[in-house]
Amino acid sequence: MSGQQFVSLNGALVKKEEAVIPFYDHGLLYGDGLFEGIRVYNGLVFKLDEHVARLYYSAKALNINLPAPPQATRETILETVRANGHRDGYIRVTVTRGTGLGLDPKHIKGEANVYISCEQLALYPPEMYEDGLIVATVSTRLPSPDVIDPRVKCTGKYINNIMAKAEANRSGAGEGLMLTREGYVGEATGDNIFLVKGGQLLTPPATIGILQGITRDTVIMLAQAAGISVSEPIMTQYDVYNADEVFLTGTAAEVIPAVEFDGRLIGDGKPGPMTRQLMAAFREHTRTTGVPAF
Repeated sequence: MSGQQFVSLNGALVKKEEAVIPFYDHGLLYGDGLFEGIRVYNGLVFKLDEHVARLYYSAKALNINLPAPPQATRETILETVRANGHRDGYIRVTVTRGTGLGLDPKHIKGEANVYISCEQLALYPPEMYEDGLIVATVSTRLPSPDVIDPRVKCTGKYINNIMAKAEANRSGAGEGLMLTREGYVGEATGDNIFLVKGGQLLTPPATIGILQGITRDTVIMLAQAAGISVSEPIMTQYDVYNADEVFLTGTAAEVIPAVEFDGRLIGDGKPGPMTRQLMAAFREHTRTTGVPAF
């Protein structure tokens, strides 16, 4: 890894300590933007095309016009990874509508702003991957899908997740479980949730208002390839409490066991065999799959 670190600001590489954004950036003023988090494993950018595609789908939904086509953005991401020398790291791509004071998008001057960085990120300490997370159900609910489509990975919506995470922190839990408005199991503050029951893998359907995570989809694919039955039922806390195993997935979190919910042990209170199987399968998959950055 090189000593000097760089970020990409609208396609130009800039030293990290010298990087600045416009004072009236619409993302700063109003949370008017979208983002993607992407992993680099062993010099390979994992699921790069899927992340870039979701970025452009979210932009279209928000009517934000990116200044470059997907292929150019893809190359800028790879250029940023190479400039920082990170063979293992976390890429953050942030897009804002542009620069302009005032809520009305017609006040925007120029094109959308695109910011890309590549850093090191550990969402949870290593011991939690061995021992498992303690999770608490939080009172902060998921936004209803009739308010904002959960497939849109927009920055402003994540204030809800931040408040939910702060609530989990206050309870001393490692993560918070968010329910839908109707009280169904949704997702954690930054992760999707999976349950194991009777040898089957269960996860909430994306239609109830959760992000259809790329790591979530990868784990489903790996499970099915291993002959594990996967279904997407609507579930309640009852299902979580009585699951044989529970784990969470996300780009930053990867695959992490959850062994206690709301003071109730899950199974025997230790990461279960299917969780460990899928953790190992995911780690192997990420080390050998992706777009070469170097």
